[in-house]
Amino acid sequence: MLALIQRVSQAQVTVDDQVVGAIGPGLLALVAVEPGDSQEQIRRLAQRLLGYRVFSDAAGRMNRSLTDTAGGLLLVSQFTLAADTRSGTRPGFSTAAPPEEAERAFNELVAICRENHPPGVETGRFGAHMVVSLVNDGPVTFLLRP
Repeated sequence: MLALIQRVSQAQVTVDDQVVGAIGPGLLALVAVEPGDSQEQIRRLAQRLLGYRVFSDAAGRMNRSLTDTAGGLLLVSQFTLAADTRSGTRPGFSTAAPPEEAERAFNELVAICRENHPPGVETGRFGAHMVVSLVNDGPVTFLLRP
């Protein structure tokens, strides 16, 4: 499991011209599930998403987490993030979990984050063609693994 996180001033996901998830200041996380991701890895990624210190403190240093700032979290499933791009000119997707496994793990991640982040967790729609809009704040972007 991996997540590409971006600190945003706002972000939203649209499916069929309808906004299905939107946040103000917070984190947008594009999440990929890999084959065999365990419960522990899912819990660990949730902890990292909520606790990773990417927001500025009074001194301007990245010392505050999403939990500290009570910011929004927008989770978007993105299997292409797990693509094998080591060779050739076309990505391979054998390194991404099958859809059923990925949806189960993604939904579990969402549930854990919602349970532990009362300010709110929004999502895209698993398996749908999504249009993701964001304003990256910084820009600040990190690749997280559990």
